[in-house]
Amino acid sequence: MLVEIKSPDFDVDIDIAYATNNNFTGAPVYKRPACYLHPAAAAAQARACELAAQLGYRFCVFDAYRPAEAQWALWRHTPDPDFIAIPWRGSPHSRGVAIDLTLVDGEGQHLEMGTGFDEFTLLSHHGNTEISVQAQKNRHLLMGIMTTAGWDFFRNEWWHYQLFDARQYPVLKDADAGTEMM
Repeated sequence: MLVEIKSPDFDVDIDIAYATNNNFTGAPVYKRPACYLHPAAAAAQARACELAAQLGYRFCVFDAYRPAEAQWALWRHTPDPDFIAIPWRGSPHSRGVAIDLTLVDGEGQHLEMGTGFDEFTLLSHHGNTEISVQAQKNRHLLMGIMTTAGWDFFRNEWWHYQLFDARQYPVLKDADAGTEMM
């Protein structure tokens, strides 16, 4: 049911934060790094990759499909509805129709975005003008590419994009998705 997002089908770097200690929980949430999307979201990401490539950029993906079990683990660690989807409502990530990412330049460097991934502060909000002008431009570039490709954005997180009709897709547990991430 889900499509694995990886080379050569998708020109992206994969750096799944929740499979490492390098995330806001300080510990791995997934047992292995993997990047999956629902076929509709995968098609939108393929389009985003094409648009980014035309401008000399690629993506680095921090997270995509997130098993429902992982959403509960994140919520138990940090129950903040401004940044963590309430698990009993279902996260777009747990439906396979959300992706967390940044832009990468031709030399493999992440573009400056003003904050790191999963920095749960007002500085991470789209439109925040307290970050550098360059970071603001880079966020607008990322948003332009992603929205042109069919993604909606989450106003509190510059890195998070989801399909406009995300709630129509079912929430998937790891066993249901067959991803063996948990």
